[in-house]
Amino acid sequence: MSLDVGLSLAGGRAARQGSWTVTPLHAVVAVFLMAIMLRGVLPFNVDVSWWLIVCERMLDGQRLYVDILETNPPMAGSVYMLGVVLARAIHMRPEVVTNGLIFLLIAASLALTWRALRFSSLRERAGGAAAVWAAALLTILPMYDFGQREHLALVVMLPALAVYILRANREPVAPSAILIAGLCAATTMNFKPYFVFGVGFCILTAAAQARDWRVLFAPENWIAAALVVIHALCIVAFYPEYFTLIYPLVRDVYLLLKAPLLAILLTSATVLWLVAIMVVLAMQSRRRKVDAAALVVMAGSLGFAVSFFVQGKGWGYHAYPMVALGLLAAGWAVAAGGDEQAGLRRLRAGAILIVALSFANACLWFNASVDMRRVQEEVRLIGPRPKILMLSAAAVIGHPMVRELQGTWVSRQEALWTREIVRRALKDGSIDQATADRLAPYVARERAGLIEDFRKQPPDVVVIDNQDSDWGNWAAADPELSALLKAYVSVKNINGIEILRRADLS
Repeated sequence: MSLDVGLSLAGGRAARQGSWTVTPLHAVVAVFLMAIMLRGVLPFNVDVSWWLIVCERMLDGQRLYVDILETNPPMAGSVYMLGVVLARAIHMRPEVVTNGLIFLLIAASLALTWRALRFSSLRERAGGAAAVWAAALLTILPMYDFGQREHLALVVMLPALAVYILRANREPVAPSAILIAGLCAATTMNFKPYFVFGVGFCILTAAAQARDWRVLFAPENWIAAALVVIHALCIVAFYPEYFTLIYPLVRDVYLLLKAPLLAILLTSATVLWLVAIMVVLAMQSRRRKVDAAALVVMAGSLGFAVSFFVQGKGWGYHAYPMVALGLLAAGWAVAAGGDEQAGLRRLRAGAILIVALSFANACLWFNASVDMRRVQEEVRLIGPRPKILMLSAAAVIGHPMVRELQGTWVSRQEALWTREIVRRALKDGSIDQATADRLAPYVARERAGLIEDFRKQPPDVVVIDNQDSDWGNWAAADPELSALLKAYVSVKNINGIEILRRADLS
C-alpha cells in the first residue's frame, strides 16, 4: 500500500557498512523489471491497439463519434493521446511509448500513495510488504489486459484509496493528499460510470468505520464530484454526438450484449475474488480490532464486483479491478496480521499459500487472448503496409494485427458489432422480431458506413469472419457489397476466417 523509502535508506546505510540488504524499494524495482520484460513477450492488447488508431486519426483531423465510431466516453481515448503525440515527436512506436508511460503512471501512483500514508501507523505495520504486493498487482497481474481502461482506472485510484483508509482510521490527511485524491477518484469514475460503485463503496465504508457521517462530505469527495460534473459538461460541449448518436446506440443495441448471470458467477474471476475475500475475513476473525485498511480495500473490491456484474459481459478485463483489490486486501491482511499466536501463524502460512496460488491463477485468467498469428502471417505475405477491411464483430481478428503490419485500418470502427449483436439476440430469443425490426436502422447505418469506408479507401485486404458468424453469406446477399468484392480473390481460409486480396495486386 505504501513505498517504504525509509527502509531503503536503512539498506543504504547497511551497504555503506559493508553489507547489503534487500529493501522494499529494491523489491519494487525488481517487480517493475520483471513486468517490463513481460511486455516484450505478451501480445499487445486488442482494445489498446484500437485506441492508438483512434488517437492517430484524431490528431490527423478526424472527429470522434462522427468520423470514428466508438461507444466509450472520451476519457477512454484521451489517456492514450499523450503516448501517440510523444511517439510522433521522438519517432518511436506508440505501443512502446504507451507502455512506458503506463509504467511511469504506476510508479507515480505508488509514490503518491506512500506520500499520503507517510504519517500513518499503517506504514509501520506492513507498508514495505504491501508496496511490493501492490506493485505486482499493478504491473504483472494485468498480463494481456495491461493498459486496458479498468487497469488504468485502478492505477489512478490508488492514492484516493489511501486517503479513504486514513479517513476510516480517523487520521489526519494532508491538503495535497486531499487534492490528489479528489482528482484521482474523479478520473477513475470518468473512465466509466460503473466505476462509481468502486469509489462510492470505499467512501461509505470509511464513514462507517470512522463512525462519522462527515467523512461522506470530506473535501476530496466534493472535488471528485465537481470534476465529474465538469467532465460531463465538457462532453456535452465538445462531443455532443456522444449523446445524440452514441448513447442511443449503446442503450438500444450494445446493452443487449450480456452473458447469462450464472455464467458470470462461474467465471474464474468470480471464484478468485471470493477466495480473496474469504482470506480477508479469516484473518480479520482472529484480530481483536477491525483492520480499516483491509476493510476499505475490500469494500472497493466489492464495488468493482458490482461494476463487473452490472456490465454483464464476463470479460476478463472487466474483472481486473475487483480481483486486484481483493488480492490487495488479502495481501494486506496477511502482512499486517502479526505472529503472536501459534494458531495465527499457521493461519497466516495457509493464507500466504492461498494468496500466492490465487495470484498465479489470476495471471493465467488475465492472459487469455486469441491467437491470430496465422492470419497475420498470411496477410503479411500479400504485401507491405496493407490497407485492411474486416467483416466481423470479433475485434481480435484485426487488432493488433493491422498495427503489427504497419497497415491502415479502413473501417471507422473497431469491429462491426451492431449487426452481430442484433442477429445473436434474435437467434437466442433475447429479442423478438418486432424489436429486431425497430433496431434495423442501427444495422442499416452500420452497413452504410461500411460501404462508404470501402469506397473512400479501397482496401488491399478484406478479412471475412465465417468462423462463428455468417458474414460471407451476408456480404454475398448484399448487392452493393458483393459488387465491391468482385475485385477481390480468395487467398486463404484459416478456420473459417477468409482472407481476400485485391485482384490487381501483384
